[in-house]
Amino acid sequence: MTACMRTVYRAGSRLPRLAQPLSRPLPPVWKRAYAVQAPGAPRFQVFNRRTKWMQKERAASDVEESRQTDYLKDEVAIRLSERLLDINRHFPRVLDYGANSCNLARALVRENPDPDPATAVSEPLASRITDLVAADSSEKLLFRDADEPFNKKINITRHVIEDEETLPYEPESFDLVMSSLSMHWINDLPGALTQINHILKPDSPFIGAMLGGDTLYELRTSLQLAEQERRGGISPHVSPLADVRDVGNLLQKAGFKMLTVDIDDIIVDYPDMFALMQDLQSMGEGNAVLGREMGPIQRDVLLAAEGIYHELHGNEDGSIPATFRIIYMIGWREGENQPQPLARGSGELNLKDLLETK
Repeated sequence: MTACMRTVYRAGSRLPRLAQPLSRPLPPVWKRAYAVQAPGAPRFQVFNRRTKWMQKERAASDVEESRQTDYLKDEVAIRLSERLLDINRHFPRVLDYGANSCNLARALVRENPDPDPATAVSEPLASRITDLVAADSSEKLLFRDADEPFNKKINITRHVIEDEETLPYEPESFDLVMSSLSMHWINDLPGALTQINHILKPDSPFIGAMLGGDTLYELRTSLQLAEQERRGGISPHVSPLADVRDVGNLLQKAGFKMLTVDIDDIIVDYPDMFALMQDLQSMGEGNAVLGREMGPIQRDVLLAAEGIYHELHGNEDGSIPATFRIIYMIGWREGENQPQPLARGSGELNLKDLLETK
C-alpha cells in the first residue's frame, strides 16, 4: 500500500619466469596478496558515521538555534506517532531508535488527536506505553531537552549507544520499535532492519520514518548545475537517499510481515538558499557523504546556485521551496497468532464481477 501527500509550510610487480634450472639456490619468492571478500553480504560505506556524530554534537551545542530548527523533526514525529492510533494495543517496552532530541517522546505526550467519541476521553498516546528507551549516539543531542516538562509525562530512559549501525539489545526485548528521521544516515540499512526485527518480540510492530526519494531535489539540481557551469564537473553535496520502491523490499528481506509503506511530501519555504543550508546545519542534517573532504563549496558556485534556485524553483513572492519527502514504513515481526493471507485461488468472489456491478 503506497500513498502520497503534500504539505506546504512557510518558514604490484610481476615475477620472472625461469627458462632453465639454476645451479645456485633460488632467492625467496615474494607472494602477492589479493583482496578477499569477508564472509557475509558486502557492507557498503556511503556515509562517514563519525562526521555525522560530530555534526549532531555541534548542532546540539547551540541549544536555542537547535530547538528553533526542530520544526521538521517535530512535525514528522507527530505524524509518525499518530500511526499508533490504528493499533489497539498497550506496549510495555518501546525503543525510540535514533531518537535525536527525543522528538517522538514529545509527540507522544501531546493530547490525543482522535479521542473516543463515546467517552470524549483524550488521553495522550504515551498512556499506551509503559517504558520508552530513547537511543542515540549523540549524547548532547539526546540530553538536550532532558529538563523539559514533557519528560515528566512519560517514563523515558535515555541510552547513549556507540553507533546506530549496531543495536546493543537482547533478542525479543521490545514490544515496539519506532524511528523518526534517523535511518537515512545508516550505511547498512538492510542490516539495521534485520537487527530491529531481531530485538522485537513475535507479532510486534516496527514503525519508522526516514527522508528518501526526491528530498531536497531543488537544492541538489541547483548545486549540480552551478558546479557544472563553474567547475566543469559535479561533487556529492547532497546525501543519496533510498527510494520508496526499495523500502518495501528491504523490509520484506529483513523478515517483516504485513508491510505498509507510504510517502508524504513536506514543502518548507525559505527566504533564500543560504537560510535553507543554515537550517540544515542547525538540524545536524549536513552532508556526511564519504568524499566530502575534498573541500567546501566555493563562493562563486554558491552564488550561481542561488540564482539558479530562484530561477528554476522560486516562488512568486521571492522565497524558495524545499521539498522533504518522508517515507513512512510499518512492518510486523512474524508471530503465531498473526493474520495470514488466504491460499491463492481460494477466493469465492470474482473481483472483476464486483467492479462491473452497478
